[in-house]
Amino acid sequence: MAENEVRDGNDVAARIAAETMAKRGIDYTSEVRRLLDAALEVIGDLGTTSRARVADIVAVAGLSNDAFYRHFPSKDALVTALVEDGADRLASYVAHQMAKEATPGEKVRRWVEGVLSQSKEKIAATTVAVLWNGSSAGNGVDAGGHDPSRPLAALLHDPFTALGSADAELRASLVAKAVLGKVSDYLWAGKQPTRAEVERITEFCIDAATPRPRKR
Repeated sequence: MAENEVRDGNDVAARIAAETMAKRGIDYTSEVRRLLDAALEVIGDLGTTSRARVADIVAVAGLSNDAFYRHFPSKDALVTALVEDGADRLASYVAHQMAKEATPGEKVRRWVEGVLSQSKEKIAATTVAVLWNGSSAGNGVDAGGHDPSRPLAALLHDPFTALGSADAELRASLVAKAVLGKVSDYLWAGKQPTRAEVERITEFCIDAATPRPRKR
């Protein structure tokens, strides 16, 4: 009987502990989102005139330094998270645009237009500011190992396969890295692609997906 009581007591303790952790998980998710949104706001406002400070970010988020360091070991880690969050948001937007089209070629076109939309004036200014803040780290924003091209490349797997590519994953990865590299050129030059450039980039992507006869 006593053994059962101890076991039941431990079950209750485990349940209450699990409920507490679940509640904290919800609170912590909210905290992280507030920090990310605040960081984007502060960095966007400062641009490339001065780098954001942790004190500025937590003040806008309405949180404490303890809350910040509970989730991020440094400001550079937060910037890396901002890049990852931005890549996920962009991938979601691009996927929504691609879903409007029925043919693989048009889906690729929508993909190109969506990715290049990052060079639009308002978005570009904030993106450049985020990357500039990340450059304060020795290895830049890639120090965390996140590859922002990965979620975008995944969106090309199906249309590339439909276009006849037997190695769609590899080709999509190469194309995503190449187009993001071109976006970076536009961002740092403060330019936007012309309609003709968008067309040429789209043709490049479709050509990359289309198999060609091997030369003998």
